Amino acid sequence: MDSYPAVEAHGLIGDLQTAALVTDDGTVNWFCAPRFDSPSIFAGLLDNRRGGHFQISPDGTDYTSKQLYLPSTPILITRFLTPDGVGEVIDFMPVTGEQATDRHRLVRIVQVVRGTMRFRIDCQPRFDYARGRHEVDIRPDGVVFRGSTLTVHLSPIRGGGQLFEDGEVRRGDEGVHLVGTLRQGQVGGVILETAGDSPRVVTPDEAWELMDRTRDYWRRWLADYRYQGRWREIVERSAITLKLMTYAPTGALVAAPTAGLPEQVGGERNWDYRYAWIRDASTSVFALLSVGFTEEAHRYLGWVEDRVVASANEGVPLQIMYRVDGQRDLTEEVLDHLEGYRGSAPVRIGNDAAGQLQLDIYGEVVHAIHRASSEGMHGSHEGWRSMVRIVDWLCDNWDQPEDGIWETRGGRQDFTYGRLMSWVALDQGIRLARRNGRPAETATWARNRDAIYEQIMSQGFHRGRGAFVQHYRTDVLDASLLAMPSLGIVSPTDPMWLSTLRAMENELVSDSLVYRYNPAASPDGLAGNEGTFSMCSFWYVRSLAEAGRLDEARLTFEKMLTYSSRLGLYSEEIAPSGEQIGNFPQAFSHLSLIAAALHLDQLMSERSHRS
Repeated sequence: MDSYPAVEAHGLIGDLQTAALVTDDGTVNWFCAPRFDSPSIFAGLLDNRRGGHFQISPDGTDYTSKQLYLPSTPILITRFLTPDGVGEVIDFMPVTGEQATDRHRLVRIVQVVRGTMRFRIDCQPRFDYARGRHEVDIRPDGVVFRGSTLTVHLSPIRGGGQLFEDGEVRRGDEGVHLVGTLRQGQVGGVILETAGDSPRVVTPDEAWELMDRTRDYWRRWLADYRYQGRWREIVERSAITLKLMTYAPTGALVAAPTAGLPEQVGGERNWDYRYAWIRDASTSVFALLSVGFTEEAHRYLGWVEDRVVASANEGVPLQIMYRVDGQRDLTEEVLDHLEGYRGSAPVRIGNDAAGQLQLDIYGEVVHAIHRASSEGMHGSHEGWRSMVRIVDWLCDNWDQPEDGIWETRGGRQDFTYGRLMSWVALDQGIRLARRNGRPAETATWARNRDAIYEQIMSQGFHRGRGAFVQHYRTDVLDASLLAMPSLGIVSPTDPMWLSTLRAMENELVSDSLVYRYNPAASPDGLAGNEGTFSMCSFWYVRSLAEAGRLDEARLTFEKMLTYSSRLGLYSEEIAPSGEQIGNFPQAFSHLSLIAAALHLDQLMSERSHRS
């Protein structure tokens, strides 16, 4: 169990259709192909004995390692320091483009920048979450791993007398082992490729050209980045991370590229996040537009609009999440043969929460459309008519128990956040119709909007607690309600809100970190506890800023930055020990970071100008 790397000890690389995680000891231990939600090729992250891995590291010597990204790119450099020299493994994936493809390349360039270093390469694929078998064919120009549904090639990068040519390649387990020595200035390495031609020798010049093209793509993309505030670098890294989690053929954004990483080590809260959540829509559109990535916001909104149109045409409610190609089938299954990260079983793929009723998603959709419209991005006529139909559906269905934002499995309730976002859907739908002169039953919408408002104020606010609470039949607090002031249903200085914020600070806030709710006080159908939610912690920053507590908001934000990985990445949660837990990296954590940074920066600048 102890040999598992920390969650935060990983870097993320990707090609805009899938991604891989690389540890700071040079191990690829998570890689699925050809898509984010495809079966894994390497899943050592979920079982370090059976899951498969692909390691490049110094051989036969002690070393320390450090990681960094090539600035303004997702090209990952792992540096190894030994008594005899300094070596580097440079990992990246050439961008695939917007046409779905089965061909994906994981390029691993190895070089020595000082002295001499002997490297070990250990490539142990395990197809289909380590359920499939494959053949290993070692050839003079590389290695072929041939499974029943997928073939992977390993091609050497070498010049005369360098790594892979002077090293010994031998079969081991279901993979290959290789050792070889490089001296200062020499370059070697390997390229793992899915669905390509036969393996072949790649020259160092060819490998460097692939890296140059990858670097240039990302720096051209960042030319549109327009945030120049106090936290430019961390916001830029978050933007790159979000781009890496975007499926280019459709514009969908996955919640995380991983599955099964636990919310509590040893616990059962282990979910598959490799899908696109409708809930991410409004925050995604806001974050992307705010930092200059209009095209990404447009494509993501187009993906959301397609889901709305399909839902309206089929006469079914929106699903809370979809596959990246828009398919609804997310049937959940348990991989009993994998032990889970540090023994955290069960390991689940698929996600049965897709079938839950979560009313807040309608507000997220309309909020995203409203935000885009304010920036001059207007959807199609069909999109508008479909949005009207789902808002009409909401008028008939908002006043019922639902499963809530946190996807609990403890039964439906009248969740206050679901009512809040239903209010948002109706309120902003009315604003859209009136501003753009679009047809809609706005009088009906207004009556329902006002009824929701009155219900929230009378039933969502617990007089004994002096706070808005999770649902109407409890006194439990819920960090999702930190969004209330920014959504406009209450003023950030309203006494009802200020007393809510104080109650949350007393019960849910631990220094800068925020728990989403107390599972012991509000049973959610699952055993165990969880860490603090990074998304909620960034929401807290915004709430402090909106309440006029700018200095506290800035300190809280700066403290949150200390919990990031060394590469600036965030998982879903922070454990009591300060380590990251949950799926990694998580889109909503980075989206909320961007939103908090932008809002805090704006308010601090306004205060500075006033003084």
